[in-house]
Amino acid sequence: MLIKVRRGGWPLSDDNQNRDMMIVMKGGKGEPYLYVKKNMKEHYYNIDIKWSRDRKGLMCSSEITTPLSERGCIEVATPPEFPKGIPGIWSPEHLFTASVVSCFMTTFLAIAENSKLAFTGFTCRAAGKLEEADGRMIMSSVALYPEVTVTEAGSREKAVRVMERAEKSCLISHSIKSTVTLDAAVIVDAKVGADDSSQMVH
Repeated sequence: MLIKVRRGGWPLSDDNQNRDMMIVMKGGKGEPYLYVKKNMKEHYYNIDIKWSRDRKGLMCSSEITTPLSERGCIEVATPPEFPKGIPGIWSPEHLFTASVVSCFMTTFLAIAENSKLAFTGFTCRAAGKLEEADGRMIMSSVALYPEVTVTEAGSREKAVRVMERAEKSCLISHSIKSTVTLDAAVIVDAKVGADDSSQMVH
């Protein structure tokens, strides 16, 4: 999927692809726009899962080729909070939370690049909350705790704005009923920029 973000107006492109793009998220005044390919009206992410034993199985996708996964597969199981759950293995609840925080990160990276935010580090902790509501268990909320490192104090407010915009623009957050909250932090580390400017991300 091709995503292109830039500040207001129509996207500019040296390869003349702008005519093939459409807006899927408009920013406010001075905020970036989020674009996707016009011909991508819908897309399916294909997953196969096979029970292995007890309360766990192996989840795979032929679309995943990262060397850190075994043929695009990860082991998943019932979490230990449920009867016969298994600790130490990815659960549906972990994956649900992971989808929100990973979407937030990738959206942040796109908006940060096109907003020309210079930063040297990004981490984000996420906490998905499972609770009972109306007689059934639901993932009621996901709290995001991102931390961005910049080298100049003047970039602090811009970094916060980019994180706030990323949370509002994340397509996964738009697709779920759970409440998503943001508790953003910015670290100013001038020493990092002075010691090794090659590590700075623009």
